[in-house]
Amino acid sequence: MPKKLSDELFDKIIDEDNICEAYKKCLKGDGKYNPEAMKFALDEVCNLMELRQSLIDETYEFEGYIRFPVFEPKERIVDAPHFQDKIVQLAINNVLKEVYNPCFIFDSYACIDEKGTHKCVDRLSYFMRKAKWEYGDGTYVIKGDIKKFFYSIDRDVLKVLLSKKIKCKKTLRLLFKIIDSANVIDLLGMPLGNTISQICANICMNELDQFCKRKLGLKYYARYMDDFFIIVESKDKANRVLKLVKEFVEEELHLKLNKDKTKIFPLAQGLNAIGYKIYSTHRLLRNDSKKKIKRKVKAMPHLILEGKLTVEKAEQILNSWKGHAEHANSYNFIQCLLNKYDFLYLVKKKNKTVFKINVSKLEKEGDSNDFLQEQKMAYV
Repeated sequence: MPKKLSDELFDKIIDEDNICEAYKKCLKGDGKYNPEAMKFALDEVCNLMELRQSLIDETYEFEGYIRFPVFEPKERIVDAPHFQDKIVQLAINNVLKEVYNPCFIFDSYACIDEKGTHKCVDRLSYFMRKAKWEYGDGTYVIKGDIKKFFYSIDRDVLKVLLSKKIKCKKTLRLLFKIIDSANVIDLLGMPLGNTISQICANICMNELDQFCKRKLGLKYYARYMDDFFIIVESKDKANRVLKLVKEFVEEELHLKLNKDKTKIFPLAQGLNAIGYKIYSTHRLLRNDSKKKIKRKVKAMPHLILEGKLTVEKAEQILNSWKGHAEHANSYNFIQCLLNKYDFLYLVKKKNKTVFKINVSKLEKEGDSNDFLQEQKMAYV
């Protein structure tokens, strides 16, 4: 990174347009209904000016965290920043992306613009096909996972990595203030709710990426946040590589691999990752994904008839899942859902088909007490 850009980072963060853009991002979706957001919006111009000035004067103070649980994709505790702290973090994130995204390897797919789960899965499918053609039936896969990743990040290691790239002292002081704010939660880790936690995690794991690609020369390597995937020509090579990776992760990053989730297996077995069961020839939906959508569909009639779920929201849930399912060989499973639940049907909308719910059939079936009794279950 040119020295000039490094020196100007803080000016980019506190730029009025950048602060305003960060504020608008905070208001997207349900963010504008946050009580703190509504209070801030009562005099948004003055509040934004005061917030910006506090950054310029370096009198800005982090207000702490709001703790709450989330249950998707699994149960976790989230520590989210207050509204004005979220604006500051988004402003920082806008600038850090420009600095770090060009430095990340091509095959890093989490929390990076124009990347994501589906592109990662497409790349893994390509790797599996090419590796099988190149190495034959003896091909092996390493699937690695960092144990309690966000909760285990060593903040001192992170600070050293940030200091390598960022030479702007004001920017570092601001970043370290936010990083150190996690001391009230635990001695290790970055809060899941912090906006900058994602890019900080990528900065940390980029060290592993560079080690695997540059030092070990691994051709078939990809990573999605703390999950990494390596395809090699033999089981012996897989064992040697995994040993080197484990040593690097522990010694350089002060992290640990999850023993239960880190595995070595033949490529022919298929790779169970990122929501799919991936083979060199095709990919399938994971069983837990299919079970989850079946539970949701079964509960929908009861919830809709009792006014606990709107038809629009139910259709949104179904079509969001369908968007995920269509990246796998899921035609037969979708047809099974349609055959089993006759209140569901598909309609063509623009260039795609979407789920719709036939409300009249719900009402007709809902007249039966037996039907309602069957449907009374938790919506999870």
